[in-house]
Amino acid sequence: MGQTIDYTVPRMLGLPRARSPWIAVGVLAGALVLAAVPAPLPSARAQGAYLTGQLLIATDDLKDPRFIRTVIFMIRHDAKGAMGLVLNRPLADAPLATLLEQAGMDPKGAAGSVRLHVGGPVEPTRIFVLHSPEYAASDTFRVGSEVAVTFHPDILQAMAAGRGPKRSVFTLGHAGWAPDQLETEIKGGYWFIAAAEAGIIFDDAYATKWDRAMSRRRISL
Repeated sequence: MGQTIDYTVPRMLGLPRARSPWIAVGVLAGALVLAAVPAPLPSARAQGAYLTGQLLIATDDLKDPRFIRTVIFMIRHDAKGAMGLVLNRPLADAPLATLLEQAGMDPKGAAGSVRLHVGGPVEPTRIFVLHSPEYAASDTFRVGSEVAVTFHPDILQAMAAGRGPKRSVFTLGHAGWAPDQLETEIKGGYWFIAAAEAGIIFDDAYATKWDRAMSRRRISL
């Protein structure tokens, strides 16, 4: 599975300081794809009924407070289980300079901030970066046609230099399911499925994401 590197969310969020300022989210994702650096994921079409690259929408029957009216972008779904990132739970804005400093990088000249989101209850101090696909690094992989994922802190330097992705979502943690668990929950009426759309993924109109995703839903696998 590889070595896990701890990450410290900026102290303004009230979380404890750890050894290293960047989350090795690639280790977690690498475990899912059996590689330290993720290989390109198969498209949802290639996976048949699997939901990689699609949206998962909580129905009103889902009463778990961690997931009420959430919209989740599915990074991975296969016979080994599923993994997704909640899109409509903004948490706090972190100055880009602070994140660079925490990552051991030169923050000089870095302006602006990065909005952090609650991505799910699993590994809640690990960062996952969804972004538009025009940015690519050595460890970037595509999830569908409009979204890519990068795991290396160099994306922060690229953003500071004006070379980063046009659109991005930084999430803390993820949602995860064991084999067949998500399928069971869908059949139980707890989730709808919808085709992903860049606006729903990347915009900051959080109050309407659930309604917009619901308008695109389909009901069954």
